Amino acid sequence: MSANGSTASQPLWQDPMCSGWKQDLEGAVYHLANCFLLLGFMGGSGVYGCFYLFGFLGTGYVCCVMWGWFDACGLDIVLWSFLLATACLLQLALLVYRLRKNALPEEFDLLYKTLCLPLQVPLQVYKEIVHCCEEQVFTLATEQTYAVEGETPINRLSLLLSGRVRVSQDGQFLHYIFPYQFMDSPEWESLQPSEEGVFQVTLTAETACSYISWPRKSLHLLLTKERYISRLFSALLGYDISEKLYALNDKLFAKFGLRFDIRLPSLYHVLGPAAPDTGPESEKDDEEVRGPAMPTSGQRTPPRSPLPAASGPPAPPPQARMSRLDSGILELRVFTSYFPQSSFPGKMATGRGP
Repeated sequence: MSANGSTASQPLWQDPMCSGWKQDLEGAVYHLANCFLLLGFMGGSGVYGCFYLFGFLGTGYVCCVMWGWFDACGLDIVLWSFLLATACLLQLALLVYRLRKNALPEEFDLLYKTLCLPLQVPLQVYKEIVHCCEEQVFTLATEQTYAVEGETPINRLSLLLSGRVRVSQDGQFLHYIFPYQFMDSPEWESLQPSEEGVFQVTLTAETACSYISWPRKSLHLLLTKERYISRLFSALLGYDISEKLYALNDKLFAKFGLRFDIRLPSLYHVLGPAAPDTGPESEKDDEEVRGPAMPTSGQRTPPRSPLPAASGPPAPPPQARMSRLDSGILELRVFTSYFPQSSFPGKMATGRGP
């Protein structure tokens, strides 16, 4: 036992048992192999760090194979270096396969960079959202309708990827939907998960469009299960609805010169279904339109002097007129019927003033 221990420790405490040291250095391939190995062991973590690590290590071991074959002439050096180089190449192939398997289509990758990456949404969470819509991209031809007023059921939530969609009601233009905006966010927010309804507007593609859709039931299940995704969709839908509201508000301001503050929670009640006017002003207008009342038999009318002849053309009979404010109110009623009462936020968090 002691003899074996002394034999094993002899090379450590005594001079090496070498007949002689080589005077010349190894070839350039040997030094190049060690340089690649040094760079490889300096690699970092993550996917790209693994590419860097195994790429340089594989190249270094290939150089070791060449050195062992041409300079060292050692079969063991060639075999071990070849096995290590093969392991590194297989690891690189596995990384490439995983990246291609988990890669997103071009449309979804661009959607992530445009909509979710600024919000620092993790890629794994985004993949769950994409998996809910089954990674399908739908298209609309020019003048093809996505939804028809009073006919199309609300059974999905869609996001426009490209093109432009026109929103109208009773043939009256409301606003446009541009890429990376939800196409039916007001309808989605207006219904509870157990309720059913139909579109109150018509959505028509003005250009060739592409969009993605989440089925209503599948998306509700995902939002119920994942709280982070539920908060993400709540923020995105709230911002999208506020943008549509401001678009209608700016349209009315540009047309009638009047700006209505849509942040008021009572706007829906003010601009709701028209009620019969019973105020004093409406009664006065009605009296002006109907003219003076006819006297009854119990009343005596004093004689009137004849009216002087009119020098100009006769005045037209009085007619009921609609002021610019009334026209704006009517168009705003269209706007409130498009956005149901439950879609009106009590406070807008967009920071935009009236």
